[in-house]
Amino acid sequence: MRHAGTRRLETKRLILRRFVMEDARAMFENWASDEEVTRYLTWPPHKSPEVTRSVLETWTSSYADQSFYQWAIVLKEAGERPIGCISAVGLKEETSSVEIGYCLGRPWQHQGIMTEALGAVIDFFFQETGACRLEARHDPRTPSSGRVMQRCGMTYEGTLKGTDRNNQGICDASWYAVLRPED
Repeated sequence: MRHAGTRRLETKRLILRRFVMEDARAMFENWASDEEVTRYLTWPPHKSPEVTRSVLETWTSSYADQSFYQWAIVLKEAGERPIGCISAVGLKEETSSVEIGYCLGRPWQHQGIMTEALGAVIDFFFQETGACRLEARHDPRTPSSGRVMQRCGMTYEGTLKGTDRNNQGICDASWYAVLRPED
């Protein structure tokens, strides 16, 4: 893969950009502290703004690494305040594959925002890095996440029983993937 780092991406309604430390309050308030949003995620809800700031310190310092991909999702109409995030949560260099993870605050769910963000990230990885395969997984108890993946052209590959762990404990994982189109 030709790593390109976290570059600014734009869609009709969204800006996907690097996080900055000034995003800590919005991140904490909009999704990171929300137990409902994080219920089926692999990281616990943030108990304090200090936890969010610590995470952002790690992320912002990691942008120097061209193989680090972590975007803040911002609605153009709402200014610079992030409403969610999308990132590469796993890279497999030997197969040029990328696993994508995402999270969106409750007020912005079910509006096609994550579908738009995921579509932009898929295009970015295929066009800019030469990735061959993009994949994502979700807990089957969150079927709306699977619908986002399907709307972005990802194909359901199966559910692995008891193979993952999230805030609910050991769980199943439904996997989706899309391969780079042939030129």
